[in-house]
Amino acid sequence: MRHLTRSIKTENVTLSRIVLKPDKHKMVARLSICHRLPHRSFFWKGKQFPLCARCTGIHLGYLSMPVFLFNLLEVPIYIAILIVLPTYLDGMRQHITKRESTNIVRVFTGFIAGVGTMSLISDFGQYVGGMIKTLI
Repeated sequence: MRHLTRSIKTENVTLSRIVLKPDKHKMVARLSICHRLPHRSFFWKGKQFPLCARCTGIHLGYLSMPVFLFNLLEVPIYIAILIVLPTYLDGMRQHITKRESTNIVRVFTGFIAGVGTMSLISDFGQYVGGMIKTLI
C-alpha cells in the first residue's frame, strides 16, 4: 500500500505527517485535528504522544462526561463558558506575543476546556431532551 504524506514547514522544523497509513496507534491523531509538533507534545519512553499537550488535556477533560450525564455535578452555563476561555486566551497570547507557554500550562488549560465543553454538551443534551419530552 502506498503511503501519502504531507509536509508542514515551520521556521526550524519540517514535520512530515502520515495521512494514510494502516497503523492503529495513530488512529487518535487521525480522528483529531492536531498539529502534533514535537516541542508541544509529551514523550513516553522516547515515543511522541499521538496528540499535542493541549489536545491531550482536552481529551482527558472529555472523560468527565459521565459526571455531567448522571448529574453528579452541575456547572452553570456561564461558568462552563468561562472555564473554556483560558485555552483560547493562552493560544491567542502565544500567537500574538510569540511567547511559548509550557506543556504543563497547555495540558491544564486543555483539561479544563474539555471539562467545560462536556458540561455545555450535557446541558444542551438535557435541554433538547426536555424539549422532546414536551412534544411527546
